[in-house]
Amino acid sequence: MTAIAPRSVRRATALLIALRVGYAYNWFSIGPALLAIGATFSVGPADWGLLVAAFLAGAGVLQVPAGLLSRRYGARLVSLAGVGLLAAGAGLSALAANFPELFALRLVAGAGAGLFFSPAIGLVASLYPPGQRGVPVGTFSSAFNAGAALGILGSSLLVPVVGWRVALALGGGGLGLLTVIAFLFIPSVAGAPEPVAVRPNRPLAFRLRGVWAIGVAFIGLEGAALATSQFVVPYGETVLGLSALAAGSVGMMFILPSIVGGPIGGSVAERYSSHRTQFVLATVAAAAALVALPYAGVLAAAGIGAAFAFAYGFVYAVMYVIPNYWEGLPSSEVPLAIGLFNSLQLAGGAGVSALFGWVVAVRSYAAAWTLLAAVVVLTLVALAALPPTHAAGARPLSSGAAVPPGAPGR
Repeated sequence: MTAIAPRSVRRATALLIALRVGYAYNWFSIGPALLAIGATFSVGPADWGLLVAAFLAGAGVLQVPAGLLSRRYGARLVSLAGVGLLAAGAGLSALAANFPELFALRLVAGAGAGLFFSPAIGLVASLYPPGQRGVPVGTFSSAFNAGAALGILGSSLLVPVVGWRVALALGGGGLGLLTVIAFLFIPSVAGAPEPVAVRPNRPLAFRLRGVWAIGVAFIGLEGAALATSQFVVPYGETVLGLSALAAGSVGMMFILPSIVGGPIGGSVAERYSSHRTQFVLATVAAAAALVALPYAGVLAAAGIGAAFAFAYGFVYAVMYVIPNYWEGLPSSEVPLAIGLFNSLQLAGGAGVSALFGWVVAVRSYAAAWTLLAAVVVLTLVALAALPPTHAAGARPLSSGAAVPPGAPGR
């Protein structure tokens, strides 16, 4: 890649982080609107679960194509096209005349999200040399949770005042404007595709055991994180008896503290090689928090949310850093590797979210939280197939070149 001036690198990173915030805002702003949407279209928790799953399904289906397109056309073009599609789908959701139309538009928005994420995170990593990627990648990862927290809180404030339609329109419009700014100011040479002559014909990412292990292992955590953050506001209102704003504040605690977990997880992933242990400890802590949630009052629920958010922020940062250092994986295939395991997680997470809504409808929130914790632990066993990984500081730049026998990382 052509060298980019440090000032341009910082500006590109800031814009990508801002897009990540806006992307997550439009993902999660639907949660506080579920009660109002239910009243408008006469639908209940089971349909809310389907609405949440629609976005996840769209995002999941496009993850692998996003990686393939990024490999061919470059990470910058694909990620910006994706976030533009997300902005359009999210904004146009405000015009839905019925529930099926809203479902379809959320599916479109999710497809845009799928095109954006893995190319964008590969783009962030490509801006920095080995050993310096952990913090920017971890910050980019945790920016999702900042945007999600803003989406929950902002929507909790806006929906009672201006209605769910205007609230969704504002989110989509703001992200659209930010996308135009990013297109103008992120250098065109950033994330440019590799020449065909040096691009492998058969992507290696599909054959890496670690990709499949991570994809399956965190289906439970993905579903738990998304279902919890979407349903915690109606849970606070209907079970804990909170106002919409108070419930939104509690919901924000299930997301915002991951802003701290992300950079810490990214730094730890680059410094220490025990990635499997890092994954297990943080994920089990997240599951334990979910088990305790049905027995918590308002303040305890906020504390449980903070522990849960920190844990999954840590996990996601580690999983997004280590593909940049997998032996022999070309840098152009990092988005494809991330996209593949994200696709598995989102597809499974969509099913978990739908199941959560169904359990709430037929049993209770308490049963649903407990089920989530069980699923988190159940899918984690797939980590047994994760090959040992190495500290990033001991690895060369992921360029696809062979590593000599006996070199660090062998």
